[in-house]
Amino acid sequence: MSVDKRTGSKTARKPRPMNPQLHKVLIIVFLFIFITDGLKAQEAKPSGSEAVFNVVATSKSGKPRQGEIISLVSKSSKKSFQGTTSADGKCTITIPSNDKYDIYYKYFSQQVRYHDIDVPGGDHRMTYTFSMKYDPPKTYTLKNVFFDTGKATLRSESNASLNELVDALKLKSGMFIEIAGHTDNVGTSAANMVLSSGRANAVRDYLVKNGIAPARVKAKGYGETQPVADNSTEDGRQQNRRTEVRILTD
Repeated sequence: MSVDKRTGSKTARKPRPMNPQLHKVLIIVFLFIFITDGLKAQEAKPSGSEAVFNVVATSKSGKPRQGEIISLVSKSSKKSFQGTTSADGKCTITIPSNDKYDIYYKYFSQQVRYHDIDVPGGDHRMTYTFSMKYDPPKTYTLKNVFFDTGKATLRSESNASLNELVDALKLKSGMFIEIAGHTDNVGTSAANMVLSSGRANAVRDYLVKNGIAPARVKAKGYGETQPVADNSTEDGRQQNRRTEVRILTD
């Protein structure tokens, strides 16, 4: 209040206007407190519709399996939930509860079914520890790897399959492999040996070019010496014309 010296009457003092910069600061502080409190409320809200899977993947002898892509596929929605194991063979996957799942591990480009499991619903977040012990085959035939007829030239249609092999080797940093080339029995044995060796080296060159250390990949041609089918039929000859990955160390 102030007093008019001439009349002696009292008048209300007008409030000073707020500094615009201070006004903006107060608004920002208020919004920060409001948003932070909202986030805390969300974080504190328990989830009764999820389950946490702590996966432990090892060989049958107990050696941790690094770089394994583990998938849990819902039997109802077919949705896939994935994790990749670290050097200790462990990964964590969060999935919706109250469902049934098929459990897979990835073997190069193939999904291998390991087991299935029922995950019941509940009023709290459930945690499971799931152990997987397996030893995949040591030899894998590459799918969809193509060469020009009678040559060791890779066709571009092969890139997708070879890129999957590159990705697998990058995840499994301790794996050493041999690329084995094979042919049918059409032509001379000597020519087939040269052709199979050239094709194996073409695959090796692709892997090295895409970031795999040369010391981790060997290449060898076997020609027509290791057939897996009867060369007297076209289907058999096609099976014999193959490129294999042989795991030397994993």
